[in-house]
Amino acid sequence: MGRLGRTAPLGIVAWALFHASGIHATIAGVVLAFLVPVSGRGGTQLAETFEHRFRPLSTGIAVPVFAFFAAGVAISGDSRFPFDPIAFGIIAGLVIGKPVGIALTTWLLTRWTRAELDPAVRWRELIGVGALAGIGFTVSLLVTDLSFDHPSDTDTARLAVMVASLLAVAVASAFLVRRRR
Repeated sequence: MGRLGRTAPLGIVAWALFHASGIHATIAGVVLAFLVPVSGRGGTQLAETFEHRFRPLSTGIAVPVFAFFAAGVAISGDSRFPFDPIAFGIIAGLVIGKPVGIALTTWLLTRWTRAELDPAVRWRELIGVGALAGIGFTVSLLVTDLSFDHPSDTDTARLAVMVASLLAVAVASAFLVRRRR
């Protein structure tokens, strides 16, 4: 078992002890990250190896599970999704408004100022990147919590944010994936 294999149980124990003590468990992750040496014996980049090994676990499992539970949507709640003006507004704003706003602002800046796009950048790609801005999960959920008092409105808005984020990914993919000829 390598050095990283021996340190993972230590990290899990530290996380559990932090959690049990009442200190937010993410603090354990921050402390442990500061304790990972940058380079090990023989010049190996230990922190880089650690990041490479745990990235699939983090991005493929931990982040999506955290995002789902952090959203706090009551599945059996009184949500009026998708047939509610709140849902329509959120989805339209994130899926249509973001790319249109970014592309229009960029066009206006390149038209009326000295700003220029790099010749390698295509407008299709710019719109695709604008569509990626519609993946407004965390900030959108924060604004949702601050904007609505009634639980059914909050649930409707949260579901709309999640669906809009997925639609934004699909729209961005349509613009950014190169078609083979």
